[in-house]
Formats: sequence, structure tokens, C-alpha cells
Amino acid sequence: MEKKTNIFVRIWIFYRDAFKNMTWGRPLVWLIILKLFILFAILRVFFFTPAMSGLSEDEKIEVVGENLTKPHNTDTLND
Repeated sequence: MEKKTNIFVRIWIFYRDAFKNMTWGRPLVWLIILKLFILFAILRVFFFTPAMSGLSEDEKIEVVGENLTKPHNTDTLND
């Protein structure tokens, strides 16, 4: 009778063995990881600063409340 293993262990073994046998896949995986690091770490720090930095908690609540309750311009959707 075959011993049943945990599904997560079987998935881990499947991906581990597949990663060992890769030729083109390994550099592509590292390229994707590098790209994600650049997108989420470097660009966020230099270009996408938080919009409400420097505001107090009450000011943040006020800004969010105003943005949620103001009417949106929907005229451009019907053109």
C-alpha cells in the first residue's frame, strides 16, 4: 500500500524537481524576480510616494471621506 503524503509536500517536491531540470526556465525565473523587485521596491520608493504622507489621522479620514462622497464625472463614459 502506497504511503499518502501531504499535498503541500507533493507540490513542493514537484516544483523542486522541475526547477532542478530547467534549462531556459531558471534564468527566466530570476529575470522575473528581478523585474518584480525593481517594480515594487525601487520604483515605489522614488516615484510613488504615499499621497497622504504628512497628514494627521483626522486629516486622512477627512480626505478619504471627501473622495468617497464627491460625485464623479460620468459624462465621458457616454461619448
